[in-house]
Amino acid sequence: MASIELNDEEKEALQHALEVYLSDLRMEIADTKKAEMRADLKAEEATLTTVLERLRG
Repeated sequence: MASIELNDEEKEALQHALEVYLSDLRMEIADTKKAEMRADLKAEEATLTTVLERLRG
């Protein structure tokens, strides 16, 4: 498993970027008609949500 050390400013910036991206991703999931593509997007959402939760710690 890889690890990275972030200072507080970097951590906050990454959290914000993930929150914005996840919001956009959820809208894209809702608009996606193809089941396979939607499943891929949902898997990405789950992964990034886990990362965000870990950052929030």
